[in-house]
Amino acid sequence: MKIHMTSVFVDDQAKAEHFYTEILGFRKKHDIPLGEGARWLTVVSSEEPGGTELLLEPAGHPAVKPYRDALVGDGIPLAQFAVDDVRAEYERLTALGVRFTQEPVEMGPVTTAVLDDTCGNLIQLATEPKETAAG
Repeated sequence: MKIHMTSVFVDDQAKAEHFYTEILGFRKKHDIPLGEGARWLTVVSSEEPGGTELLLEPAGHPAVKPYRDALVGDGIPLAQFAVDDVRAEYERLTALGVRFTQEPVEMGPVTTAVLDDTCGNLIQLATEPKETAAG
């Protein structure tokens, strides 16, 4: 079993498409009109085009707003993306105007930072130590 797709709820799919592709650097994988302005809109990592898809799902369901508001209010990220170097991504994205709610912090062997995706979610970036041949 493997994870094929996961999702984040977004307030505005066009705005999310711009942020996730033009700012974060993902590639659009599927963009299928579903009627009434909604789209089946997925992105993938440009480093793994055949990898896990992220569905940018409209946040219209009544349960979504209180759920996301509670997470954001407590500073809890909705998703985590792996990057090679959190500090380098922090610098690159800050220069592009991205707002971080947590600057890079080392947590044992992992470095994390948290950004606002401008679509109603907090997203955590993480760099884990490289595995060595010794383990």
